[in-house]
Amino acid sequence: MELTDYIAEDLRGRIRSGVRLPCAVSLPALARHYGVSLTPVRGAIAQLLSDGCIEKLPNGRLAMVPVKKKSPQQFRVVPPPPTAQDWDRVLIREVMIASLQREPVDLREEALAEKHQVGRSVIRQSLGRLSGSGLIEHIPRRGWLVHPIQEDDVIAYLDVREVLELKALDLARSHICPADLVPMLEGNAPVDEDQSPRLDNRLHEYLIAKSGNRYIRNFFRQYTATYYTSAFDYAAPEAHVVAEMAAQHRAILEALVARKWARAREALIQHIRAQRPSLIRLLQNGAFRQPH
Repeated sequence: MELTDYIAEDLRGRIRSGVRLPCAVSLPALARHYGVSLTPVRGAIAQLLSDGCIEKLPNGRLAMVPVKKKSPQQFRVVPPPPTAQDWDRVLIREVMIASLQREPVDLREEALAEKHQVGRSVIRQSLGRLSGSGLIEHIPRRGWLVHPIQEDDVIAYLDVREVLELKALDLARSHICPADLVPMLEGNAPVDEDQSPRLDNRLHEYLIAKSGNRYIRNFFRQYTATYYTSAFDYAAPEAHVVAEMAAQHRAILEALVARKWARAREALIQHIRAQRPSLIRLLQNGAFRQPH
């Protein structure tokens, strides 16, 4: 769904159900509410004028046409269309899957657009951003090339991640609130043998945010970090591995709650380094396969 259609459908549903509109019926107000430019708002207003849901007054202003039915239809929340960041995350996973193959893989815009039911321009723009970050290579008149992930790259990334997360922990010490950590402990709590293990990864983002260092924050927000996070999640789906990671999180969190900084640092180091063997083992064995 395009932005224009989303805005039109959301407003149409509110008007026909008698639900109060989220803001004034004006182009600037609607653009601010939906966080978009005026262009998709103009398109949505044109649709609503055609539908008779909105009318233009003699003074040129827009007004909602009140619903005349005694029993207005039920309002249903319209999910917003994916943003550029959403599409980047989707395509980073496509790149990650392709990079786990033995040989370079060509990504085709047409195939990706058909698979995800979106226009090729959306795919092209997102792939262009990923190319700019170095995750893929643009080959003129051919398309987008994904190179196989290398073991050395995995090790190098984890080395940098370890250094930056430890620095984030050190900087975050005076800003950590024990009450913030309780839900994370609960999210990593052990479960019965017949239940799937739980894993709450919020600890990492919390430490990075509390560090107050925007350069550390920006590193973990970049496409490369998202790519490796996706790869690690894909490499270790087994229940026992998830349970081990949850236990490692608990060790870090418990040390933070007790303000045992040296113990927290050591637990964080062990946790990051524990992710290396599973991914490298699968790389060496060629055990990756396309998801269903």
